[in-house]
Amino acid sequence: VGLASTIGALTIGIMAGLAAAQFGGTIDALIMRIVDFMLGFPSILVALVLLASIGRGVDKVILAIVLVQWAQYARLMRAAAMVERRKEYIEAAVNFGLPTRHIMLAHLLPNSVGSVLVVASISIASAITLEATLSFLGVGVPVTQPSLGLLIANGFEFLLSGEYWIAVFPGIALVLLIMSLNLVGDRLRRSFNVRA
Repeated sequence: VGLASTIGALTIGIMAGLAAAQFGGTIDALIMRIVDFMLGFPSILVALVLLASIGRGVDKVILAIVLVQWAQYARLMRAAAMVERRKEYIEAAVNFGLPTRHIMLAHLLPNSVGSVLVVASISIASAITLEATLSFLGVGVPVTQPSLGLLIANGFEFLLSGEYWIAVFPGIALVLLIMSLNLVGDRLRRSFNVRA
């Protein structure tokens, strides 16, 4: 769920940010106002409201997380692409008469995507955390699907009876998974030499 939702949000965010940076004007203003609106609400609240209205299911949780996360990628991609647009090789490509689509996909995208990929690697951890939280609250994936949030919720009922391990071990697994993904993201940040 975490990987699929991050890939979906990354794809939408990269395309929206790239379009905003390349076309500017009204398109840029419209996309950035939508991004501002989406970033103005807490992600857990948006996901809860969305899942309460469309129901439970793995595909619906992925959709909710995609809708919550795409805006941060769009903003970051737009900023990186705006910096690249001011460079001489982009001006040369425009003056050379290359099509806009070619400039976007062959020049802007590969040179702007590094910082977005670093954030995406860290966002996988936040997507997993959001899914576990939604499942713990009972609005995430159905009980027939495996989820650390569901395991923690099921074990939470047995905490007072002395069977704490039912909730503690999935909790430890979730913490280790999140820490591991954050370490991978930190390593990627250092390899791309992106300043945080």
